[in-house]
Amino acid sequence: MNDFIFQNTTRVYFGKNQLSHLPEELSRWGSRVLLVYGGGSIKKTGLYTRVMAVLKPAGIQVWELPGVEPNPRHTTVNRGAALCREENIQALLAVGGGSCIDCAKAIAAAACCGGDVWDLVEGKAPVSQALAVIAMPTLASTGSEMDKSCVISNLETAEKKGLSSELLRPRAAFLDPTNTLTVGPFQTACGGFDIMTHFLELNYFTKAQKYPMLQGVIESVLHTVAQDLPVVLAQPDNYAARADLLWAASWALNSFCGSGQRQAASCHSLEHELSARYDLTHGLGLAILFPRWMEYLLARDKTVAGDFARFGTAVLDCPPAADPEAGAKAAIEALKKFLYEALGLKSSLSACGIDGSCFEEMARAACHGGVIDGYRPLTVQDAEAIYRMCL
Repeated sequence: MNDFIFQNTTRVYFGKNQLSHLPEELSRWGSRVLLVYGGGSIKKTGLYTRVMAVLKPAGIQVWELPGVEPNPRHTTVNRGAALCREENIQALLAVGGGSCIDCAKAIAAAACCGGDVWDLVEGKAPVSQALAVIAMPTLASTGSEMDKSCVISNLETAEKKGLSSELLRPRAAFLDPTNTLTVGPFQTACGGFDIMTHFLELNYFTKAQKYPMLQGVIESVLHTVAQDLPVVLAQPDNYAARADLLWAASWALNSFCGSGQRQAASCHSLEHELSARYDLTHGLGLAILFPRWMEYLLARDKTVAGDFARFGTAVLDCPPAADPEAGAKAAIEALKKFLYEALGLKSSLSACGIDGSCFEEMARAACHGGVIDGYRPLTVQDAEAIYRMCL
């Protein structure tokens, strides 16, 4: 196992009766708060009213930044950062999906560093300071509520890139599974597979030496997510299954499962080009890409067969196969059946209205002109071939 330093400083309030702790948590950082949220679903569900009901009596002043996009724009971040500076905001409260939390993290950095947030994303300026972020996810997906990173889109350059710093890790997270009960089947399915790919790409399909303790933890969580997703699609108000998914999302990226072995995420790199250029839902893009990525690797490198076969058996309940390659092929087919039949997601880019006219340019961007150094390295030519398999 590689050397590593582990520390996760996010205080988690988990469950249906934790909202009363929100004022005391925000008060640690100040009384002037920017509430960051998306298209208004938190108002329809009543969550907005409940949040405001506990903040106002506590003397917390609230400014609002609504309308955060599903792939948050750098222009929205810049607008939020300017508001923070103008109003002397002391903390940010992000209520919504991972996009809202990511947007709040980027605002927290840009508000302190000044200038355009894209300068931070491109490394032209360091993240030297950041406002406190409190996260309240309403979707089990990105795990941004305990992670130190965020992803921002720049429509002017058709780019989607990450920004990472320990200063961006939320100071606290309020994880109430009841806030996810009204999430529709499509977003539930997309978010659930996003959870799975975080484990698979960063910690499970790894070129580093395998460690039984971490492998066992990851397999257990992955199996739970795979079992729970069809349950919540059939029973949207199933609290136990929703709770499993919400907690699994946080553990996928809270640094524990990546201890000593985190690596580049190949399919995430490929998908970011899709969502940056076509505004495709992130989890759907991953669902289309991931089985083709597995097929492509297996066809050119049989050494992946053992890992793929183990995934099929441990996570998707495939019966043990006579040989690793047969097991790997069975795992890929089981994954396709899970994604496209059990979860009902589209199985191709063409079904999403995407053609291959930009694939070469997207492949170069995904590889930054070189190689994605993930589980197995992908060149520009490899990336383009995988895109074409998805048509």
